[in-house]
Order: sequence, then C-alpha cells, then structure tokens
Amino acid sequence: MENILVAGANGTTGKKIVNLLNESQYFNPIAMVRKEEQQAYFKAKQIDTVLGDLEEDVSHVFKGNVDKVLFAAGSGGKKVVEVDQEGAKRLIDASNKNNIKKFVMLSSMGADQPENAEELKEYLKAKHNADEYLKSSGLNFSIVRPGSLTNDELTNKIELEKKLNKRGEISRNDVAQTLVSALNDDVANNATFEIIKGNTLIGEALNKVSAVSA
Repeated sequence: MENILVAGANGTTGKKIVNLLNESQYFNPIAMVRKEEQQAYFKAKQIDTVLGDLEEDVSHVFKGNVDKVLFAAGSGGKKVVEVDQEGAKRLIDASNKNNIKKFVMLSSMGADQPENAEELKEYLKAKHNADEYLKSSGLNFSIVRPGSLTNDELTNKIELEKKLNKRGEISRNDVAQTLVSALNDDVANNATFEIIKGNTLIGEALNKVSAVSA
C-alpha cells in the first residue's frame, strides 16, 4: 500500500478523493487538513490525517512515510496567489526534498492560457504558475485540467486530450476517479491533459495519455 498525501482533503472533491483512496487496495490516504475540527470526519472513518496550512511551512506533513502527493486544494477564489499558487509551490518543494514518487495536480481547463480567460483570470493565472512550477520541478507529475465541475453521478467515462479545444462539464466524481487513477505508476507520467465528460473509460483514456507521453 502506498501512502498518498491529499492536500485539500476537506473540500468537496477532496473528500471524494480520500474516500476512493480509502476503498482502494493499492493506496492509503493521508488527509491533509488545516484545522483540528476538520479531522473528525476522517478519524470517524479511521483515515490518517495530518494538520498543514498551505500558507505556511508544510515540511512537517511528510514526517510519516509519504509515497505520492495529490494536490486538490483551492482557496475558492479568496486567496488564489497564497494558496492555489504559492501553497502548491511549497508542497512541490517539500515533495522534492522527500523524494516523492509522483505528484498529481488538480488544475483547471484554461490554465494553459490564462490571459485568454474572460472570467476567473487571476485564479487561472495562479493555477498556470503552479503547473509550470511543477513541470520544472523534476518530479514525476500528472496535471489534470477538468472542465466545469458538476455534482452528477460517477460515469467512469471521460473525454481526454492534451488540449480539447472546446468547453465542457464533468462530474466531481469522475474528476476524483481520474486523479486517483493517475496515481498509478504506469499511467500519465509527466503528462498534462484536459478532461470533460465523454464515452471513454477513464482507465482506457489514461492509457492513451501514457502512450503519447512515452
């Protein structure tokens, strides 16, 4: 079992990710949360937790044995530079020092060209900067850029391309499943791609990415 540190574990998508990891036979989640009261939800499910604030030093969150990192944190538009950008950079730096095997980043469609965005420009600029920092870090990475998030049910199917050239929606459940699947050693290594709802099984779509990035 590999230990997966999940940043943003208390968020809507973050909780889905942690629950998927907890049900997995390959991964053990470590839920990184900011406040002590946020630990109760995870402790009730006997899920490991660690306190960490992305606006501060995060080196201590690796005290246990962490194999991989999944970054699903977000400021909700309130502190995009402090959390979405600089917080991500702090965790990337700490991951490097701790020889993390893979860093999976939840990004956003439009983060490749934030200057073209009509809305959320500052958020996309922060995500862009964090993504570029990860790409140049030397870490093995997967950067996942979903379209607009919905609360629909899991379909386990997506449309995936390096650049889709169209907008679309995708359920948080399918995003969470894609992120968890990207943690596997043999898929989506050093790859950046966009996803929306589609007709291809998630595993099949990720295998296609692996072939392209190989």
